[in-house]
Amino acid sequence: MIALGTTALSTTSPSITVYVSADGRGNFNCDGSNDQIEINKAFTYVAENPQFTTVYLKGPNTYIISDSILLGNNTILAGDSTAVIKLEDKAGWSRNKPLITQMNSFGNQNITIKGFEINGNHDKNKEKKRGEGYYNQICFSNSSNIQVHSMYMHDGHGDGLKIERSSNIQFYDNQVYKLGHDDLFATDCLNVEAWNNTITCRTNSGFRVWNSNHVKFHDNVIDSFYHWSAGGSGIQIEKTTGVMNDIEVYNNTIHNTYGPGIWLLGYGNSYPREEAENVHIHHNIFYSTGTNPNIDWVGGIVTSGFYNTLVENNVFDDTYHAAIVHMYPTDASTDLSPKDTGYTTIIRNNIIVNTLQRKKGPDGTGYAVINSLPETHSFVLENNCLYNNSAGNYNNASSTSNICVDPHFANEKNHDYHLKSTGGRLNGKTWVKDTVSSPCIDAAYPDSDYSKEPGNSGNRTNIGRYGNTEWASISGNRLGYVVWWNQLFSPEWKTFRLLLKMFFLFCFNVLY
Repeated sequence: MIALGTTALSTTSPSITVYVSADGRGNFNCDGSNDQIEINKAFTYVAENPQFTTVYLKGPNTYIISDSILLGNNTILAGDSTAVIKLEDKAGWSRNKPLITQMNSFGNQNITIKGFEINGNHDKNKEKKRGEGYYNQICFSNSSNIQVHSMYMHDGHGDGLKIERSSNIQFYDNQVYKLGHDDLFATDCLNVEAWNNTITCRTNSGFRVWNSNHVKFHDNVIDSFYHWSAGGSGIQIEKTTGVMNDIEVYNNTIHNTYGPGIWLLGYGNSYPREEAENVHIHHNIFYSTGTNPNIDWVGGIVTSGFYNTLVENNVFDDTYHAAIVHMYPTDASTDLSPKDTGYTTIIRNNIIVNTLQRKKGPDGTGYAVINSLPETHSFVLENNCLYNNSAGNYNNASSTSNICVDPHFANEKNHDYHLKSTGGRLNGKTWVKDTVSSPCIDAAYPDSDYSKEPGNSGNRTNIGRYGNTEWASISGNRLGYVVWWNQLFSPEWKTFRLLLKMFFLFCFNVLY
């Protein structure tokens, strides 16, 4: 038996967990001051005894740290939801010193951090500025197989998870609130995935990848707040070197961001097309993005420097400036202009409504789609629905297949963007029928996949967020819009055909 704190721990025990507490019942016990000492002793013990894998923080308790917590390979840092790691007041740490990090600079393998709370103690450390490398909450480099999940991370000066030159990163089921830079910032990484997170941005982005590839951001809710400190984009995808040609952003709700919903930018020296292409942004909801009154690079999606970006089956509502815009900030301290030509964005099967003028320099804004870089960038617009955009639909863009009609959302005020349908639409968990059908049903790009749509799919997918998903509205009669021949001669239209026949007979008798 080996004595640890006040509790003995057997090296032959089937347990894989070392407990840290503050009530005297842990294997290591803290006293509310310099608590990283006992936590690090627990990790040292785990490193020296590989039959143990987990250091577990017992709650309810707040562990005050005055130095970094150091993890070794093949370990788990877990805790009760009532266990809190909190930065000390007036920490005065050096730049780029994180709260939780690796034991050595060579990198870590197979690390999981889960289940507890990290309090960055922003308000008791205001002598340091946000976004300048202070007090990142979790940081790893040269590592692989890193998971951070089921955490509550809040009130920090820097990044939530900052990771560099690493692979196989998973960030999921976290609640992140008002950090001081990016909530997840991956640089020169491969295989990065973030999902099921709820994020409120401050100072910078919710998710940011820089020179990273094989990236998926999906099923997240990202917002911000209206204040000068409220941050930049919901998601930032940034390339200067390396390959970024496998990036997918889908099923997210991004709203009320101070900057753009998504900022996609490539810049620096010239690079081959295959290094920055085929980003796929689909099945997302954007509303009220780009509220910042002090910058011009706002909108739903702001993009430059990428080839063949595909933006499809999204909904954009009340976005400032434009739903999708080609531009780069002209007032940035760094030159963010791409150096080549031929950059193309394909905009397909989206619904864009109620676009507003941006607050800074509103002239020439408020369109659905704007190309501010026509000499180097172009749009391909196919089968979108555009409606009630304050300045109109296009600025340096055009389309012959878009429709300009009310999409008939189920409840736009409450951001329910399912399409009304006489055939049936999903209302929560129930299918209901409406008295009208949206013109966006069965109106998407003819070659788009519709195999995931339920019931009567009309052999064509719907425009909008739920097109080609199991939640797509079912094909129905479209009285007042377009009547297809197969509907006109269907049994449901029997009464209409009888009335139409009577009308023509009446007209014939009156005239003759």
